[in-house]
Amino acid sequence: MRHHVLNMGEAQGQGYVGQALDAADVLAAVYADQLRYRAEDPEWEGRDRFLLSTGHYAIGHYAALAEAGIVPVDELETYGSDDSRLPMSGMSTYTPGMEISGGSLGHGLTIAVGTALGLRLQGSGARVFNFLSDGELDEGSTWEAAMGAHHHQLGNLTAIVDINALQADGKTDTVLRTEPVLDKWAACGWFVQRVDGNDVGALLAAFDSAAAKAEAEGKPSVILCDTKVGRGVPLLEDREKAHFMRIDEHEWQICREQLTAGYEARTASEGESK
Repeated sequence: MRHHVLNMGEAQGQGYVGQALDAADVLAAVYADQLRYRAEDPEWEGRDRFLLSTGHYAIGHYAALAEAGIVPVDELETYGSDDSRLPMSGMSTYTPGMEISGGSLGHGLTIAVGTALGLRLQGSGARVFNFLSDGELDEGSTWEAAMGAHHHQLGNLTAIVDINALQADGKTDTVLRTEPVLDKWAACGWFVQRVDGNDVGALLAAFDSAAAKAEAEGKPSVILCDTKVGRGVPLLEDREKAHFMRIDEHEWQICREQLTAGYEARTASEGESK
């Protein structure tokens, strides 16, 4: 998925590459382990809904949709081009598997609450997953939605917050301090877990715990995922201006080589530990 992100980013020479790299493990865990869907029928009524509130993370979502078989891998090369089904910000009218047109931050969780309530009223067993960002917690509508989810006891709703400590105007804690976010979500009546969002094992365990809690108590769940912008590519992890990255032409291959080297090193280390 991270290689898909780099390939799409190179086609434009820029983009929200850092966020897509940091969120790749979360998206992989959702699509490979949690989400019920039919690749050949993205509108299947019984599907779980994944709502990408952060529309600018679409480049990462497209990589997940490609690996899930919902979008052809060779279509990724059209990312951001005229007449493409893969615009730079997620659009539900264009892309199979994209449930909402995100990007106006603060709307996603509100839509997710309405979706989860509607599905329950219909007697559907489908679940709703809403991906949002730590910067999005600046928005008052997010907390109104959080209180509404608890009020309606929406056990079929799981929120996923990407905490990469960065937003458009700078570091999150300098724009508006939202910590302690775990306490805030708990005060709104949610089952809260905070994990390393780049640790797949921890993510899988957290999703399983969220599902068990929802079934037992019927309360909404939130997983707070601490991540690192540009994860897996040291060249990009250290970029000072990382919200919207402009990457020089000669750097893309360096990024790929670093990503591959890091993966091979981890694989070798895991093999030795066994």
